[in-house]
Amino acid sequence: MNTTEYKILLVDDEEDILEFLSYNLKKEGYSVSTAENGKEALEKAKTFLPHLIILDVMMPEMDGMETCEKIRTIPSLANTGIAFLTARGEDYSQIAGFEAGADDYIQKPVKPKVFLSRVKALLKRVGNNLDKNTEQQFSSKKYGDIEIDKDRYLIIQNGVEFSLPRKEFELLMLLVSRPQKVFTRDEIYSSVWGEKIIVGDRTIDVHIRKLREKIGDHYIKTVKGVGYKFVE
Repeated sequence: MNTTEYKILLVDDEEDILEFLSYNLKKEGYSVSTAENGKEALEKAKTFLPHLIILDVMMPEMDGMETCEKIRTIPSLANTGIAFLTARGEDYSQIAGFEAGADDYIQKPVKPKVFLSRVKALLKRVGNNLDKNTEQQFSSKKYGDIEIDKDRYLIIQNGVEFSLPRKEFELLMLLVSRPQKVFTRDEIYSSVWGEKIIVGDRTIDVHIRKLREKIGDHYIKTVKGVGYKFVE
């Protein structure tokens, strides 16, 4: 996709930041919409259907974490990338962001060239996911007592349907693509986040833990010092 085909939603309660980031993105040819709080972002996202959402954490009305969690429950936004833009850089804050369903974490202040580079890498990942979805059109496949519906980003287990945040779903799809194969951490980072995306060391661990909480501990095994594998 060309930059003109990508839509980006910027969410921040500081008007000067919105203007600064909008200017730089529009200069690159992106279609940009803005919102000043989480509630406004949710409404705009449903109609604008952005490929990427740049989301501030500390906002009035609804903070970024809650906004991200709500976005991840909207089927029409299943393939939308989400990056937090925040001045908070502590590890626990980043982990909370990834648990909420974010794909990346950009720390303020950020230089325009660095910001645009991160945006480009995120959108490339989104584009790859859209291509994969187009190529792999089939309804569902069963593994043990869980059924995975790729088209709807749903898991059906014991007759109960539930959705997963996009990165958790992609991680699960990678593991089930070759049951019993041990995927190294580098393979997981490259396949799920992309080689150019910079994420914290504990990102995989957080997502594995969340998956185990939802589908059961016995499906995903840790191979110490190597990585993880899916066991039916």
